[in-house]
Amino acid sequence: MDTDTPNLSVQGISLSFGGTQALLDVSFDAQQREILAIIGPNGAGKTSLLNCLNGFYRPSTGRSIFEGVDLTALPPYRIAQLGIARTFQNIALYTGLSTLDNLMAARNIHMRAGFLKCLLYWGAAHREDIAHRARVEEIIDFLEIQHIRKAIVGSLPYGLRKRVELGRALALEPRLLLLDEPMTGMNQEEKADMARFILDIHELQGCTVLLIEHDMGLVMDIADKIVVLDFGVKIAEGPPEEIRRDPAVIKAYLGQTA
Repeated sequence: MDTDTPNLSVQGISLSFGGTQALLDVSFDAQQREILAIIGPNGAGKTSLLNCLNGFYRPSTGRSIFEGVDLTALPPYRIAQLGIARTFQNIALYTGLSTLDNLMAARNIHMRAGFLKCLLYWGAAHREDIAHRARVEEIIDFLEIQHIRKAIVGSLPYGLRKRVELGRALALEPRLLLLDEPMTGMNQEEKADMARFILDIHELQGCTVLLIEHDMGLVMDIADKIVVLDFGVKIAEGPPEEIRRDPAVIKAYLGQTA
């Protein structure tokens, strides 16, 4: 694909719940291999926007285009098949399963062997299972979670569960990664590790990243571009150095006067 073509184009997305306007005419482009941060106060519509992009919500108006495909009317599983993966603000893992099993569950979208072959676990199905497990082990090594690979996820500390959720998203082999507050509730050391993993994913795998995060220092350090929402409206867009000085952002997000 032409590198000048946006990887993702959000065009006039609006979303309402009854009389509540969650998003209003939000538009922006995310270029290929870009880390784009979406920031704003609580209730600004950030998570609602990601929900529109991965098919959990259907916008009232507008559309989103990923690599030339209109996502607006597609169900979440089809959007995942296109190469869009998601982590959640509130962790959504299979808490009764191990780390390894959680990551393997995400590989289901890439499994091609039919029901009979899987039932017999023979030939192609066996080779496919070995390949999927090898890919999951690569992700476990990449995220440095070898020591919890067989641990039940529900028993893990919060920071490690966040890392497992990132691993499950990576198991989908995304070309666009949607991260909803991946560092919430982490200490500084855990945040530094997560930031390093996000940068490595971006650089080594060429993945476009949309990141929602409240840690402004971290956002300014790793984002290529920032989109700012306030009450569902985009109030600013640009590189970190511009956003840092924007009077509307300072007033709305930082709670200071210009």
